[in-house]
Amino acid sequence: MEQQPIPAGVLVHMCRAGDWERAQQAGELRPESLRSVGFVHLSTPQQVHLPANRLYRGCTDLVLLQVNPDELGAPVRWEPGVPGDPESMLFPHLYGPLPVAAVCGVSPYRPGPDGVFAPAG
Repeated sequence: MEQQPIPAGVLVHMCRAGDWERAQQAGELRPESLRSVGFVHLSTPQQVHLPANRLYRGCTDLVLLQVNPDELGAPVRWEPGVPGDPESMLFPHLYGPLPVAAVCGVSPYRPGPDGVFAPAG
């Protein structure tokens, strides 16, 4: 599976391939963040490399779920990331589980030879 351009207006959620496989069987994705902070982390394709490098540097089993925001059954709020992210950058947070039906594409997300991820957009 090769990285394809992500359509405009689509959000992304990165996760391990095994988590995506389990979500497909369950009909929705409920990452740990939904329980711990109350939302699912989403990104734009241009900013997904920031959390990827912070949390998954060098990880080779990530996929990017391309999410149609119109198909989400819960609110999306644009909120600040963490200290160290570019000032005034907002990230989309989904305040509910991510329905499998809202995923309109899946692509691998691999780091470069140095273990560093690049923007996906």
